[in-house]
Amino acid sequence: MSNVLRIALVDPNDASRESLKAMLLGMDTVWLEADCSRYEFFPDVIEQTAPDVGVISLDADPEKSIQLISKIAASAPDTAILAASQSTDGQLILKTMRAGAREFLTLPLAKDDLDAALKRVSQQKFGSSESGGRSCEIYAIAGATGGVGTTSTAVNLGCVLAQNQHNSVALLDLDLSLGDADVFLDSIPDYTLADVVQNVSRLDIQLLKRSLTKHSSGLYLLPRPVDLHDSLSITEDSIRKVIGLLKASFTHLIVDLSKTYSAIDMAAIESATRVILVTQLDLPCLRNVVRLMMSFEEIEGLSSKVEIVVNRAGLDSGQISLKKAKETLGREIFSLLPNDYRTMVEVRNNGVPLITQAPKAAITQGIRELAEKLQGGAQKGEEADEESVAAGESKWKKFWPGAKA
Repeated sequence: MSNVLRIALVDPNDASRESLKAMLLGMDTVWLEADCSRYEFFPDVIEQTAPDVGVISLDADPEKSIQLISKIAASAPDTAILAASQSTDGQLILKTMRAGAREFLTLPLAKDDLDAALKRVSQQKFGSSESGGRSCEIYAIAGATGGVGTTSTAVNLGCVLAQNQHNSVALLDLDLSLGDADVFLDSIPDYTLADVVQNVSRLDIQLLKRSLTKHSSGLYLLPRPVDLHDSLSITEDSIRKVIGLLKASFTHLIVDLSKTYSAIDMAAIESATRVILVTQLDLPCLRNVVRLMMSFEEIEGLSSKVEIVVNRAGLDSGQISLKKAKETLGREIFSLLPNDYRTMVEVRNNGVPLITQAPKAAITQGIRELAEKLQGGAQKGEEADEESVAAGESKWKKFWPGAKA
């Protein structure tokens, strides 16, 4: 799990409950696991969902709500209780804290107050950011063209990351028409992205995980729809909701994009912490990288997230040199994956990941090194990024026909 806090809320007052829900749904650091309108049902909600935080509004019945706090504090000690009330009466606050509430929040709630309270709970539960608490890393795997190896990179990167017992990793196949991540993993999923999108408003984290297919490597897969017409129900908004739920459920999310750079792909790209742009050292691929980077620079903050990965490096015939490619692109190559066509065909046809089929192969080591680099968190510094943008922008325009420098 990532250090996103899972929250359950109870408030019999519809207006204040909806206000609290809206505030919670607008926060990236939390996931609203469940909300409830009856105090007597809330212990069952806590038992079924085991949230990190239970938010209890007191105003509908202060005595009953304080009894509820005491009951949950005894039965679910791992759930931090936040009490909320319009009252600032000292006796009420004292009773609430003695019953077991971790924080007392005054309604109407200011977002800064809620954020500060949740940060204190998060620090107590996960530790400070320096001591291991971390949010979900989202890697969007994009291609400079079809056939460059984005799916093989996504699947095998996910399997390598999942080997670490401290990671929980999911793979989302966003190639809605022709995605084949399930083939690479020799999986026949019971549910697809279309099923999850259809029920996303009713899903919680436990139901989501039961909707995914778990591979023997530990990687969870959410595949593309089976029927082509099912992809019509998938929109940018629904993808953002699915990514939000996956983000709350896993430490790492890998998104295998289509090659169309559709609105759905772009929604995933904008949600990503890193964009892995897979290319080869040939002219059509490098021209497409230039074209894509020109477009990415028009979206604030996007180009700085892009890492260029060269696949099939070392292919003997006709490749552009790495030095020439760097000059053309105006930026460094993040990682190189060596050419090993025979091994890749074998693992794809057998539906077995590299770490199982060919653990000592050079391509497997290349994927491991890519994973290590990504987990190292060595984002490009602002100064270096500004230099690459300043130096690279003119190079993009010089290289792309019809563009003015």
